[in-house]
Amino acid sequence: MLALQHVHHIAIIGSDYEVSKRFYTKVLGLTVIQEVYRAERQSYKLDLALHGQYVIELFSFPNPPARPSRPEATGLRHLAFAVADVQATVDALQKHGIEAEPIRTDELTGKTFTFIADPDGLPIEFYAS
Repeated sequence: MLALQHVHHIAIIGSDYEVSKRFYTKVLGLTVIQEVYRAERQSYKLDLALHGQYVIELFSFPNPPARPSRPEATGLRHLAFAVADVQATVDALQKHGIEAEPIRTDELTGKTFTFIADPDGLPIEFYAS
């Protein structure tokens, strides 16, 4: 068995770097650790943290292909964040003009959750902690 310790990071490619950067930093509130432009790849790499812990690499590439479908395409299904209050999260998102799906209750845990989409349609879940 492998001796995995924890998830190191999640990598996301945005179709419009500035739009994605604004969403992940200004809307979701992740903080920038480091931003690098890699000229040989015509690509930005933005390292983002949540409460000081490195969690997301945001990339830009010229002309990336679109995500095939939402959310049942092969590959990453969605990104989920734990929140103390799902309704308060929905209210805060609305202030940024982002509409969330109706709040649901997980029939297995009894916890509430909802989904939004990032600027490229990647499903993002907010799940009551």
